[in-house]
Amino acid sequence: MRDRTFVDTNILVYAHDLDAGNKHEIARGIVSELWESRSGVLSTQVLQEFYVTLTRKIPTPLVKPTVRGIVKSYFNWDVVLNDAQIILQASEIEETYRLSFWDALIVSAAFSRNTATILTEDLNHGQYVEGILIKNPFKAQAEGIQ
Repeated sequence: MRDRTFVDTNILVYAHDLDAGNKHEIARGIVSELWESRSGVLSTQVLQEFYVTLTRKIPTPLVKPTVRGIVKSYFNWDVVLNDAQIILQASEIEETYRLSFWDALIVSAAFSRNTATILTEDLNHGQYVEGILIKNPFKAQAEGIQ
């Protein structure tokens, strides 16, 4: 199913961080669409980073039981468990594309589910990595790109 979209941590965080302003509204809309279409993909890495960020790093942290409940709700999405093969492939992607290992791990997880797109602020908007389109939804909206 090539119409699926991998969501990186920052997009998920903005969707739940009420202090994120315009990014909150954009991310909330994206996440809502992905819930409705059932086309969202996440990884265990994303959910781990999401939990830590919402409970410790945003200006108004959320209480841990609330965030645990949100994380649990995302178990309804396609969640990639970063196994040995994904980690090995990430090391190759890191080397080939000169990405950080953590960004390469996102790409590898997305690749494992044959996603068409990765939504993130952390990679170059418009770039293709392993055949997957990288989109920064905030840049895309500012430029009028869908």
